[in-house]
Amino acid sequence: MKVSLTAGSALLIVDLQNDFCEGGALPIPGCSSVVTTVNKYIDMFIKHRALIIASRDWHPPNHISFKTRGGPWPPHCIQGSKGAEFHPGLALPSNAIVVSKAYLPDREAYSAFDGTELHYVLSMNSVRRLFVAGVATEYCVKASVLDALKLGYEVFLLTDAIAGVSEEGSREALSEMLSSGAVLLTMEDIAG
Repeated sequence: MKVSLTAGSALLIVDLQNDFCEGGALPIPGCSSVVTTVNKYIDMFIKHRALIIASRDWHPPNHISFKTRGGPWPPHCIQGSKGAEFHPGLALPSNAIVVSKAYLPDREAYSAFDGTELHYVLSMNSVRRLFVAGVATEYCVKASVLDALKLGYEVFLLTDAIAGVSEEGSREALSEMLSSGAVLLTMEDIAG
């Protein structure tokens, strides 16, 4: 059975930023390789005049998640840096909505909904179906999907347009998202 892009559909692209791709401060294997597929989804959503949103980590230089402050990660996606920019191959349309997260020094935020206006933006645009792509499967993608489900959205995870830190972690995250109510899809499962 094919899933249709209805009037209430939106594409959420999670954190496709330079620092998460090969050569970045916190590279995720396969990050760059999903960009081409994400661009195909972008074209599909543009054709259906559907909302396109891109989330990004937007850390201050002294963010609590950094090792320098006892966090687990090296400094990455620092506001205004090259590493925080979206992957140069990502073909975001000019009307894409950019959502910045984890911008407060003392607050971690993995989900694109955490401390952002994403839920408000989706509500104002009558979005009920959220299609999710991006990185990393077991961190920001999972957190965003689980929050979207808690908020009552119908969530479709685009499994051909995500990449994770590890195979095992990605498998566990997919299982958790599936058991929480997300629907796993690839491009072949979408009508038109």
